[in-house]
Amino acid sequence: MAYSVTNSKGQAYILHGKMVTLRGGRKQQIYYFARKEKADALGALPDGYKVTENKRTGLPMLKKA
Repeated sequence: MAYSVTNSKGQAYILHGKMVTLRGGRKQQIYYFARKEKADALGALPDGYKVTENKRTGLPMLKKA
């Protein structure tokens, strides 16, 4: 079961994460929310993070706790 969040407008978003390679060759884990579940959906919130919402757009974001 994927981790999902419902924003103040009633829209559900699913948390995804993937490893990307930056220009310098360093690898970094990124997290993002999408309305539809994809192959890289996460089952739980990562340790040390909390979900916040952008007040203007209503989009959920991850912040370090």
